[in-house]
Amino acid sequence: MSFLLNILFATAIIVLGSTSLAFAAAAGEAMDLTTHAIGYIAIIVFVVAYAAVMLEEVTHMRKSKPVMFAAAVIWGLIGLVYAMNGIDHVAEQAIRHNILEYAELFLFLLVAMTFINAMEERLIFEVLRVKLVNAGFSLRKIFWITGVLAFFISPIADNLTTALLMCAVVVAIGKDNRKFISLACINIVVAANAGGAFSPFGDITTLMVWQKGIVQFQEFLVLFVPSVINWIVPAAIMHFAVPKDMPEASAEDIKLKRGAFIVVALFLWTIATAVSFHNFLHLPPMVGMMAGLSLLKFFGFYLSKTHSKHNGYDPEKAKERIGQIMPFDIFKNVARAEWDTLMFFYGIILCVGGLGFMGYLALVSQFMYIDMGPTFANVMVGFLSAIVDNIPVMFAVLTMLPEMSHGQWLLVTLTAGVGGSMLSIGSAAGVALMGQARGYYTFFGHLKWSWAIALGYGASIYAHLLINADKF
Repeated sequence: MSFLLNILFATAIIVLGSTSLAFAAAAGEAMDLTTHAIGYIAIIVFVVAYAAVMLEEVTHMRKSKPVMFAAAVIWGLIGLVYAMNGIDHVAEQAIRHNILEYAELFLFLLVAMTFINAMEERLIFEVLRVKLVNAGFSLRKIFWITGVLAFFISPIADNLTTALLMCAVVVAIGKDNRKFISLACINIVVAANAGGAFSPFGDITTLMVWQKGIVQFQEFLVLFVPSVINWIVPAAIMHFAVPKDMPEASAEDIKLKRGAFIVVALFLWTIATAVSFHNFLHLPPMVGMMAGLSLLKFFGFYLSKTHSKHNGYDPEKAKERIGQIMPFDIFKNVARAEWDTLMFFYGIILCVGGLGFMGYLALVSQFMYIDMGPTFANVMVGFLSAIVDNIPVMFAVLTMLPEMSHGQWLLVTLTAGVGGSMLSIGSAAGVALMGQARGYYTFFGHLKWSWAIALGYGASIYAHLLINADKF
C-alpha cells in the first residue's frame, strides 16, 4: 500500500512540474484546484475508493480500507501542492478542522455502540427476540410488529442495531419461508431508516446535523409524521403479499442478566445528558456521552466486584451457559464496537473534506442549491443516498453549508435519512441485513418493491412540505 502511495505522489510531482500553477492565491488563502490535474487525480482516487466500498459484498474487503487510503492520498496531494507553492499552515488548519469534526462524531458513536453492546451482553435484545418468537402471532402480525418496533427502537438504538435485532426475529420465526423473510426484512429496513430520521440518535446523518447546531434536538420531532408516512405507505402495499401462515412456537427460554435494566436506565440518562450539554451548556454532545460512559464503567466495576457473591456459590448457576456466568467487562463491550464503521467515517469525512477544500463542493453547491433550487437539490439528496450512501452525501451538504430555510434543512435531513431505503445498498441497515439474511433478503428482492418505497418517499416529502410549511 505504501509503495502505491509513493507512486501516486511521484506522479503528482511530475504533473505539478509540467503544469502551470498560476493560482490566484495569496498566503493564507485556499487555492482553487477544481480545474487542475491534481484535482482530477483526487476525484479519480475518491471514485475508485468508493466503488470498492460499494463492492464490499462481492470482494469481502472491509469498507474502511479504501476510503482511509483515499483520504491519505487526497490530503497528501493537497499538502504537496501547497508546499510547492510556499503556502504554509493553510492545508494543516483545514485538515485539523476535519479531524476535530471526526473526533466529536467518533467519541459520540463509540459511547453509543458501547451501551448497545452492554445491553446486548445483558441479553436485553435476546429476551425481546424470544418473547416475540413465542408469542404465537401470525406472519402478517409479526410483519407489522417488527415494523413498529423497528420504527420506535431506531430513534434510540440507531437504525443499524435495530434492523439487525428485528431481522434475527423474522429469520427465527420465518425459518424457511423465503417470501416472508424477504418482505419482513424490506419492511424493517424502511421502518428503521424512517424511525431514525426524526431523532439525532437514529442515524449518522441526523446526528451530524444536530452536532452542527443546525437543527435542535426537539425540532427533529416535526419530522415524525412524514417519517411515519414514509414507512406506512410501502408497508401497507406489501401487507397483501405477506403470507398468513402461523409460525411454530419455540421452547427457548432466556432470562435477563443482573443489572440489565440499570444499563438501560444509564443509557437513557446518558442521552438526556448529551442533549442537555448541547442545548443548555452549548458544549459538544459527546461530552455528555463520555460522562455517561464513565457511569457505565463504575456500574461495570460494581458488577465485577459483586459477581462471585451472586454467581460463585449458587449451585443452580452452574447449570447456566458460560456466557451467563462470566463477569461483566466494560472493555470487552468497547472492543466490540463497529471499528470498521468508525474508521470508514474517518475516511469519508477526510475525503469529502479534502474535495471540498479543493473547491469541488462549492461547484456542486452552486449547481444544486442555486441553479436548480434547494427543494430540487434536497429531494435529489435522497436519491443519491440510495446509490452512494447517505453519510458522504450529508457530510458534503454540511460542508457546502448552503443558505436555505429551516424547513429545507429539515427536508434534507428527512431525505438523506429515508432515501437510502429505496435500494438495499442505500443504507447500513440494508447492507447488514443482506449479510444476516443471506439468500432470503437480496438486492433484487428489495428492488422489486422499490416503486412502493419510492411512493412512500414522495408522500413523506409532500407531508413535510404541507405540515411544516411555516418553517420554509
